[in-house]
Amino acid sequence: MILSEISTPPNLHEQTFLQLKAMIVEGEIAPGSKLNERALAETLSVSRTPIREAIRRLAADGLVELINNRGAIALQLKKEDVLHSFELMAELEGFSGELAAKRISKEALSEIEALHYEMLACHSRKDLSGYYKLNSQIHQHINLAAGNPVLANTYAQVNARLQALRFRSNQDQAKWDEAVLEHEEMVAALKAADGQRMRKVLMQHLENKKNAILNLLEPQSLNK
Repeated sequence: MILSEISTPPNLHEQTFLQLKAMIVEGEIAPGSKLNERALAETLSVSRTPIREAIRRLAADGLVELINNRGAIALQLKKEDVLHSFELMAELEGFSGELAAKRISKEALSEIEALHYEMLACHSRKDLSGYYKLNSQIHQHINLAAGNPVLANTYAQVNARLQALRFRSNQDQAKWDEAVLEHEEMVAALKAADGQRMRKVLMQHLENKKNAILNLLEPQSLNK
């Protein structure tokens, strides 16, 4: 279970980071849980050195909090944090998509289409882990196609905090099916070079994600 990035094959330290990241994103390590270095080293069959490095990187990415006298804790967002983060993320995604529709190259569009069809296959197999991996790559490719490195850096920082929640939003089958249709619309908007259409569908996509997440977390008494 490795949440791959757009990169070369990982070495041991990179692989450990990606595996630990996937464990947090996919809920194997629950929000608010302490990351036990010894137990994680045994689980992943590595020494504690790459575990410590991975935890530091995850803290820098915003997926882990380092708390005095408690150690490393998997990020647990309060309700207001979820609302504020998705409010900002919707604007970043919308702006990114609008620019991408105007600036995307034929090669980048072809890559997104290929990833999209792979993602549809995962949806058909109900492979949520594989689906999320490809979904994440699609959003990254759209963001990069916007051609704005400042926007890309800001997007990455905010998105890191939301990855575990974005993954969980698809655990409801109806919401997952809806998200797939929205991705179909994204590809169509990119092919039509329609920036406003792309902005609209991405902002709606994020609004639906936010609502799905709030519905999932409310019964669990999301922190207020």
